[in-house]
Amino acid sequence: MKALLTIYENNIAPRFDLTTEVAIADIEGGLLISEPRCVLLPGPSGDELCSLILKENIETVICGGIEEVHYQYLAWKKIRVIDRVIGPSEEVLKLALAGELRAGTIISGQTGNEEAP
Repeated sequence: MKALLTIYENNIAPRFDLTTEVAIADIEGGLLISEPRCVLLPGPSGDELCSLILKENIETVICGGIEEVHYQYLAWKKIRVIDRVIGPSEEVLKLALAGELRAGTIISGQTGNEEAP
């Protein structure tokens, strides 16, 4: 199986259509076949991201918020979308590998440029 995660500062990107970085993971039997491949996109575009997903033969997309039109398009193409996911991309990938990732999953402890309170 090939999975695509939308990425923003080592976290799942909050919006599908504003994503400029993705990680593509080859998964077999709940294990990574190789290190996930990072792809930088030329700019944010939900339509271009959908094209990349089809070109790469992605079977599962893991993302934060996604517009209904993109969600329906990917579903029509028989691509599983796990949306409304919030958290560090590495932790999210671990849950996906274990088969425990569900839509709406929130993992505390986001990484990035947070400021201390």
